[in-house]
Amino acid sequence: MTRAYVGLGANLGDREETLRAAVGALGAEEGIEVVAVSTLRETEPVGVGRQPRFLNGAVALDTTLSARELLDRLLAVEQRFGRVRVAGEHGPRTLDLDLLLYGDETIDEPGLAIPHPRLHERRFVLEPLAELAPGLLVPGRGDVESLLTGVH
Repeated sequence: MTRAYVGLGANLGDREETLRAAVGALGAEEGIEVVAVSTLRETEPVGVGRQPRFLNGAVALDTTLSARELLDRLLAVEQRFGRVRVAGEHGPRTLDLDLLLYGDETIDEPGLAIPHPRLHERRFVLEPLAELAPGLLVPGRGDVESLLTGVH
């Protein structure tokens, strides 16, 4: 069993309902057990044009799946909730599920980077992680609380 952390986000439709339903869908997947869900936070979109505010959070999972298999399940759940991914596009979305951490592993493969490459720069990711797992170490970066002090 590996403990993984997944970032949750949505800025279209009934955001809270979508995020809660997505967590339920993840928990129904074979090989995934939802351990904890953070508080959901309303946040401003980062680095993109004008669009609706996001609702963000994170979920802790225990999984028997490999990191690649877990990512594939996350993408499949996104699709079920109407998400269409376009490479390089960061527009509004019905659902965003980002694989943030997978145990203490560091993975750099085409289409799969663990820890998530911008995790350490994003308050809307670090705050929910700190809530779920105080003292959590981000491989190669340090603990989430220290990372939070360096983010605006």
